[in-house]
Amino acid sequence: MSFDTLGLSPELLRAVAEQGYAQPTPIQKQAIPVALEGRDLLAGAQTGTGKTAGFTLPILQRLSEAPPARGESRAIRALILTPTRELAAQVHESVAAYGKHLSLRSTVVFGGVGMTPQVDRLRKGVDILVATPGRLLDHARQKTVALDRVEIFVLDEADRMLDMGFIHDVRKIMSLLPRQRQNLLFSATFSDEIRSLSGQVLHNPVEVEVARRNATADTVDQRIYPIEKERKRALLSWLVGDGQWKQVLVFARTKHGADRLGRQLEQDGIRAAVLHGDKSQGARTKALEGFKSGKVAVLVATDIAARGLDIDQLPHVVNYELPNVPEDYVHRIGRTGRAGASGQAVSLVSEDEAKQLNAIERLLKRELPRATAPGFEPGFTLSSRPGNPAGRRPREHHDGVRRSPQAEGARRNPGNTNRGSARAGGHRG
Repeated sequence: MSFDTLGLSPELLRAVAEQGYAQPTPIQKQAIPVALEGRDLLAGAQTGTGKTAGFTLPILQRLSEAPPARGESRAIRALILTPTRELAAQVHESVAAYGKHLSLRSTVVFGGVGMTPQVDRLRKGVDILVATPGRLLDHARQKTVALDRVEIFVLDEADRMLDMGFIHDVRKIMSLLPRQRQNLLFSATFSDEIRSLSGQVLHNPVEVEVARRNATADTVDQRIYPIEKERKRALLSWLVGDGQWKQVLVFARTKHGADRLGRQLEQDGIRAAVLHGDKSQGARTKALEGFKSGKVAVLVATDIAARGLDIDQLPHVVNYELPNVPEDYVHRIGRTGRAGASGQAVSLVSEDEAKQLNAIERLLKRELPRATAPGFEPGFTLSSRPGNPAGRRPREHHDGVRRSPQAEGARRNPGNTNRGSARAGGHRG
């Protein structure tokens, strides 16, 4: 099946082709026809399944087919609610990219930045608004946004909305919307809470779901490096320098952690850039261009900021910290080993991340191979038995050799074992 069988307009098909897509993903095949019919939809789809296009394309199609009457002021006709500013920015980028050949206007509002520029854009009139709950309610209280003519309401990543405590804000926002509207709810899981929420939001919905991703490409060499948390940075620098890695995507859990790691890698003499939601669009573009061109060897990114990041034949992915959601591991390392190409996925796992590792191995239904680097032998063993915490036992290498007394001393005094910095060509820091 190709996109031109889904009933999309020539303008949208052109935009899709310009983004480099030829075949719709499973969630797009199921969701787009339902949404185009105007039906309410409950969709089960994880990050990385193409779900954003699954709702942005039909929204753009439906609004462009029924423009406002001549002389009628431009009003918000579609509202897309997301849990985080990073995701809001990403969704709005998709709306703009797919709608570039249409006469529709869109904007995004989220917290952490000034309201005045947002108010100015809203006053000019927009057809599609992407927003986070808190900032949208700020605008509603100041009467700088009107939602009484919304025709399509999208609740994206509804499960994360609930996890982050936004349910009351969502209900307040829904009270500002017309009773008669189309509703699209996307969630990675169909928990009892999501079922309850869907009963409040959706009317006679069509339910679609794509299989949860729990497989990784055979072309990806996956390795687990058990290592103390305080020695992760040194090990990463050593791996990059010793292996002469030229293009490495490193995942960090937080924005502050990503910034700190980027600075430390630069201190180690490794060219690094950082990508997260607090970065301006200009900084994001500069980081991506530097990474793709080879001027930057390491790109440190958070999960959400890396969404939509597409780099051909990316050779190395590093989990500096394991994700809390096992499926995110699959999505992260899926950025290497694509289209039959070989790739390497390395995870630096500290003792307190044993629970996340066990969850990932349960999802994959196999134990991931452990590895050690010279001088970075850990002082603990990561159990592969689900739910069993890491034991503080003498570590054995994959070749059966126990850690030497020198390595034990290095573990107890990690500051004396910063071989990563020296090997990578930088100074110790």
